[in-house]
Amino acid sequence: MAEIQPFLGLAAIILFAWAISENRRGFSWRLVAAALVVQFALALVLLKLPQSQIVFVWLNDGVVALQKATEAGTSLVFGFLGGGPLPFKEPYPGAAFILAFRALPLVLLMSALSALLYHWRILPWIVRGFAWALGKALGISGAASFGTAANVFVGMVEAPLLIRPYLNRISRSELFIVMTAGMATIAGTMYALYVAFLANVIPGAAGHLLTASLISAPAAVLIARLMVPFDGTKAGVEAVERVETKRLYDNSMDAITTGTIDGLRLLGYILGMLVVLVALVALANAILGLAPDAWGAPLTLQRILGWVMAPVTWLIGIPWNEAVIAGQLLGIKVVLNELLAYLELAKLPPEALSERSRLIMTYAMCGFAHFGSLGIMIGGMGAMAPERRGEIVQLGLKSVLAGVMATCMTGAVVAVLV
Repeated sequence: MAEIQPFLGLAAIILFAWAISENRRGFSWRLVAAALVVQFALALVLLKLPQSQIVFVWLNDGVVALQKATEAGTSLVFGFLGGGPLPFKEPYPGAAFILAFRALPLVLLMSALSALLYHWRILPWIVRGFAWALGKALGISGAASFGTAANVFVGMVEAPLLIRPYLNRISRSELFIVMTAGMATIAGTMYALYVAFLANVIPGAAGHLLTASLISAPAAVLIARLMVPFDGTKAGVEAVERVETKRLYDNSMDAITTGTIDGLRLLGYILGMLVVLVALVALANAILGLAPDAWGAPLTLQRILGWVMAPVTWLIGIPWNEAVIAGQLLGIKVVLNELLAYLELAKLPPEALSERSRLIMTYAMCGFAHFGSLGIMIGGMGAMAPERRGEIVQLGLKSVLAGVMATCMTGAVVAVLV
């Protein structure tokens, strides 16, 4: 049964996307087959080839180097709070670790590096190559494929910014593809941070998170096209060849400075959201604690989310005896955000989830699809294309659902192979 589960999950996700489609007659078997072939091909190459494991080690070593470089800066600025020599003896290993001063500042370095790589034209060429491959494989326009590919490497607001001249001209279906891709992937600025959280519980975490975003891109296209099929409009079919040639920065130092300032805003957002969301969960649990115990334990938000999402996690390949715990993680990711979900995954005792289940959930949660992202996307894309703001708002909740379905597809694909 364990071998059949993820295939049932893939079929259920595709069937559900078709069932809630705006035009069920627009269903394309060719698109479904092409997207699944691309997903499984990418997964096989990245997970099964011996050479890919070497790349995973390199990526992890790279993230460790970034962490050490960041610690050099935080030690200077924050002293022992940021990783400098302790003026006291730790009562236990890790007692002096403070998230805000040790792990989260990595966002600043990643933001600055992303801006620098963009200015040096390295990032745009990588994105263009992936966009070409995606467009050829799945038959989507240059604008939609470029926006989807960009979402694998940058954030859900930065990616549409790269195709801003096309946003008012692409079809409704293509617009939804770009929105769904933003929800189904993570930004490079957050990538290293999540690796830092998962390094001790997921071997090769850096490679797995990058693989997750790559595999989720064709899944996002498939789910988006099933829910909002192509209507025949030819707008946006031209290739995006000069969108990325616009210089955003005057020179390398301007890129570093601007990237750091942008990263500082993101860091402030992360800190604020962590404080508020953890506090809200604690408040919700305190209120639920007033109710009678259920099955020998107090009611909590996590337990309720686990019960609701357990069937979903079972469908993507999690054994039933672990499905409730996995459901809690997926529920936290959707209702709150993936940052808290990954923190919870890292804190789980070894016996809570098997190594295989932890890996599947790492893939299934690797995306920005949660309610907090909705406001960010609507605000960002609405400002870029004010004429289509109403359409963007209308598609907003659908994009969250589509993003969750796409990352769950990715989790199911990985469950087949591991």
